[in-house]
Amino acid sequence: MGNPRDNFSPVYDVVGIGFGPANLALAIALEEHNDSAPRDQAVTALFLERQPSFGWHRGMLIDGATMQVSFLKDLATLRNPTSRFGFVPYLHARGRLVDFINHKILYPTREEFHDYLEWAAAGVDHLVSYSSEVTEVRAAGDLLEVVVQGPGGSTVHRARNVVVACGLRPRMPDGVKPGANVWHSSELLTRLAGRTADARRFVVVGAGQSAAEAAEYLHRTYPQAEVQAVFARYGYSPADDSPYANRVFDPEAVDVYYDADQDAKDRLMAYHRNTNYAVVDLDLIEELYRRAYQEKVRGQARLHIRGVSEVTDVRDEGTGVTLRIRSQATGTEETVTADAAVFATGYDEQDPVPLLGPLAPYVSRDTAGRLRIGRDYRLSLDGPGDAGIYVQGGTEHTHGITSSLLSMVAVRSGEILRSVLEHRDAAKDRDDTALALEGAAHD
Repeated sequence: MGNPRDNFSPVYDVVGIGFGPANLALAIALEEHNDSAPRDQAVTALFLERQPSFGWHRGMLIDGATMQVSFLKDLATLRNPTSRFGFVPYLHARGRLVDFINHKILYPTREEFHDYLEWAAAGVDHLVSYSSEVTEVRAAGDLLEVVVQGPGGSTVHRARNVVVACGLRPRMPDGVKPGANVWHSSELLTRLAGRTADARRFVVVGAGQSAAEAAEYLHRTYPQAEVQAVFARYGYSPADDSPYANRVFDPEAVDVYYDADQDAKDRLMAYHRNTNYAVVDLDLIEELYRRAYQEKVRGQARLHIRGVSEVTDVRDEGTGVTLRIRSQATGTEETVTADAAVFATGYDEQDPVPLLGPLAPYVSRDTAGRLRIGRDYRLSLDGPGDAGIYVQGGTEHTHGITSSLLSMVAVRSGEILRSVLEHRDAAKDRDDTALALEGAAHD
């Protein structure tokens, strides 16, 4: 039903910054609330996205790569199992529900899940402004002003609440800059587009899922090319996706983590890093090992796993790249030339504070300098006004390992929506009380 209050007020209840899966899930939660709420209880919203259309990790939509979360952890089902925006309604709309059931899988391909996300985004398209880059958020009394640069110039939107979901920033090792032949894995497919199949060698740096997927894809796609996988571990380590370990991604685990003291938080993160960080699906590890072994049998090795190693120097030569690779065991170094080097070296959470401009000094921090964030994902501000700033992402230190993962987007969106409604109701109660007192004073 869109934004029924648009005609009556230019002030949005929610302005979302960024429109990846996290704020897409929030848009769906708002849409479903508006579908069922009385008209005067609707939540007005606008989401701002700098990309010209919806897109999610397009550079890693590798043919055959699968999701690492169940399709039931979609944008809505854990919050509302009857949602029309769930993965099952998507399959039905696409005419593949029966085929998917017969497929007997929990983890769809990344390509199919991206199609699902695009389908869901199209369902709330009226809430989104693409090609809109937010340059600043500033206070305006009890409201917030969101400054946007778009094709038509600069625009200012007013909001009672802002929800920042700017995603993750690709991380390159210190001293390594992306170039014509030096890429982060997030750009893998876009950088390979237009490359001929006569590449002779690729180097992939990293030991996590993206690194293993990149090595597998390059080895499969370029049958004449050698692939060297370089990382500090002795070998790829499997992700722990066993049932009890997976409970760390449950909604209840966020409560446990949030309420724990810092020592307990640190222990929990250390215990369960191998569910998500620098680990690889066991099936993929076994497939890479099978290929390497088969090549040994044939005496034609193309896949080389260089464990206990690190890259000490990278030079983009324009037509290729030259790397120095050092063995951490012996200290010996080797110069390797390649068509391209792919750094699958992870992502950093983005700090929302620089976007807040004049509001930044009001953001409360703990003794370690980290943002103080409520259980409802609302930033703690030392003034000004009553406006709310929420964050989706950048909350691993407060809410745990699901901070930037798909596992929690549905539930987290519901929690943020509930908080927005509670604060709005509380503000209305305060206004009503003030008016009553004022009226009594005139009696």
